[in-house]
Amino acid sequence: MKKIGIIIVNYKDYAQKFLEDCVKSLRAQRCSDFLFKIYIIDNCFTDESIAYLKEKAPEAEVILRSDGNYSAANRAGVKQALEDGCSHVVIANMDVVFANHWLRELLETADSSLEIGIAQSKIMLWSEREKINSAGNVLHFLGFGFTRGYQEIDEGQYNSIGEISGYASGSSFIIKREVLEKIGNYDAEYYMYHDDLEMGWRARLAGYKITLSPNSVVYHKYEFSRSIKMLYYMERNRYIAVFSFYKLPTLLLVLPPLLAMDIGMLGYSIANKWFLIKLKVYLYFLNPFSWAHIYRARRSVKKYRKISDREIAKNISGKVEFQEIMNPVLKRVVNPAFDLYWNIVRKFIWW
Repeated sequence: MKKIGIIIVNYKDYAQKFLEDCVKSLRAQRCSDFLFKIYIIDNCFTDESIAYLKEKAPEAEVILRSDGNYSAANRAGVKQALEDGCSHVVIANMDVVFANHWLRELLETADSSLEIGIAQSKIMLWSEREKINSAGNVLHFLGFGFTRGYQEIDEGQYNSIGEISGYASGSSFIIKREVLEKIGNYDAEYYMYHDDLEMGWRARLAGYKITLSPNSVVYHKYEFSRSIKMLYYMERNRYIAVFSFYKLPTLLLVLPPLLAMDIGMLGYSIANKWFLIKLKVYLYFLNPFSWAHIYRARRSVKKYRKISDREIAKNISGKVEFQEIMNPVLKRVVNPAFDLYWNIVRKFIWW
């Protein structure tokens, strides 16, 4: 019988805010022909948080961590699930509520083809349940990631898309054991943000498809954040991904717009008073240990890579289209220029 490990990370007061609704909806799942086990990683644990988790989710295995590293927390949960013999692993946020049959539909989609490595639920907004939060995430050629379908009213427009062109949202996706055994576990270096992008990119390079499971629905208590911590990790991690996964000739083609975007982002950071965060990103890449990590990631990818950059490039966007950050400069200048550049240069990527 198949066994699914469901990985959920708690951080500080998340459990007090979100756990009851989340676990209640998990208990409502019907699974006569498969088993699932919940793993809650308490990522900044206290005596109070441990007691609360045991009271509200006694069926879950609680794994204790203290450093707040979200990627490392998922890594610990995945490791334990695989050691326990799970055939599939689900990554889910704690601030979601799962619809009935969510898990069954997700599993059926994942197992509908040997080519599928990851399947994502259709993620809806909790506050406006008729609207989409994510119907799959889009990957930009400079390492940005954003949700597809955000704030659109769900009229079934994404139900038949099948393969997701970018990557699966970490709010709710399932990944097969064989994929993890081939490409490896979460990369703790990412700490938080873009860890789902990184996992999806690796799975694609290994030759696996990423698909949407439209009848596997979750409701996300989503709040867009522009926190300083988010800005640092999203900027830093998109560079790590770009430097880790593109072949060197592709990197040379991507370098001019990467530098142009960085100059723009530098000016934006000064104007919006987060220049010190941008400086911190630069300092990270002045550390030789950072480049040693990227070198190891590149070597690791070579061992399982089946897909060329030419194939990957077909599914990578030249535009950033996300409502929460859209502005006239991005819409009328940056997107058209970068999209034109990408559509031209990717025709020359033959490797």
